Amino acid sequence: MRMTTKLCLSMATLTVISVPAFAQTLTWVGTLGGTTSIAYGVSLNGTVVGASLTAQGRWHAFLWDSYNGIQDLGILPGGSQSRALAISADGRVVVGVATNGASQDRAFCWTSAVGMFEIGTLGGARSSATGVSWDGTYIVGWAHDASSVTRAFRWTQAGGMQDIGTLGGTTAMAYGVSRDGTVVVGVSNLPQGWQRAFAWYESTGMQNLHTLGGTRSGARGVSAGGDVVVGGSYNDSLGVTRAFRWTHNTGITQLPILPGFLGSEAVAASCDGSIIVGRAYNPDSEPAAVCWVEGIGVQNLNVAYANLLSLGSYLYEATGISPDGRYIVGVGFNAQTNRSEGFLLDTGPTCVPHNGDVNRDGCVDDSDLLTVLFAFGAVSCQPNGADTNCDGIVDDTDLLTVIFHFGEGC
Repeated sequence: MRMTTKLCLSMATLTVISVPAFAQTLTWVGTLGGTTSIAYGVSLNGTVVGASLTAQGRWHAFLWDSYNGIQDLGILPGGSQSRALAISADGRVVVGVATNGASQDRAFCWTSAVGMFEIGTLGGARSSATGVSWDGTYIVGWAHDASSVTRAFRWTQAGGMQDIGTLGGTTAMAYGVSRDGTVVVGVSNLPQGWQRAFAWYESTGMQNLHTLGGTRSGARGVSAGGDVVVGGSYNDSLGVTRAFRWTHNTGITQLPILPGFLGSEAVAASCDGSIIVGRAYNPDSEPAAVCWVEGIGVQNLNVAYANLLSLGSYLYEATGISPDGRYIVGVGFNAQTNRSEGFLLDTGPTCVPHNGDVNRDGCVDDSDLLTVLFAFGAVSCQPNGADTNCDGIVDDTDLLTVIFHFGEGC
């Protein structure tokens, strides 16, 4: 059987096994009747969210899946526009921003059971939800306080909207949140006014992630465990932003520059932070969607997946990635429709469901059972491991799979 080599794979060390080749695909998600759409987020199963112009020229939040195509998520009562900016890993919760009856931006949450509803402000008139945790429990973003100052927030249904503070200045905005909601990343100003990327920890508060030597930076995404933060840092001498990756061990480090481009921005990271997506750009030319892969470097998605692009089509920016790194979304030019559209790039399965033979030795035995037990409750960033059904978490379903098939092949 023919085997395939994937670009943008997790770099985790794994037992090498043979798996069938799967076709990589590029799907343009279309529009809601208008001329443009943008994809912002994608779940583990490839459900895409974003915003599209309608035939009336207004932005509406959308949800796209392979079964139903693009679906209008609607607007808030009395409002006129909306944008979906993030989706939970399990695909059940969508968050974003929508106008209310007073034409004020308000953070919203959407579920299939309830529809779209506001989650409030910090006492002011405006807010926006920009990130959501793995199961939708935690939502982050920015909101105006009673003095109309922009502040970063973390929201839960039980606790409402919480102001998570600043780096000593007056304003802050949150963009990403870890799987369990205990780490939030974004940008805050210092007492001197300069903007800095931050990581906020539930236990210790907000930490300055600094810059790559310039005057300002901002964090846009974070890994599931909260240990890898990505974003952009402004290079004052060149007048462009450079993408960064931050960890506790390395601090802030510059990601490789795509040849032929001066600037770059990182906006999202896979579950373990080994795959990062964003854009490369020059001040006076079209940007390019890019992917940084740990141990490999930076890749222009237009080059890496040229065989999937029709003549004249082009990927401008990658705006989101699924936790397992399989799906990448963003915006590009679809030459077949002659318009800018959101896209879904399927790089192929990173996880193949199996019968519980975790170590692939041909026998479902106590070794496999122990592996699942020790990994129980963990985020499954590594493919073909203890996550037998590839739903992104090692749980009772995986344990039952091993128990049900125990002894097979032995």
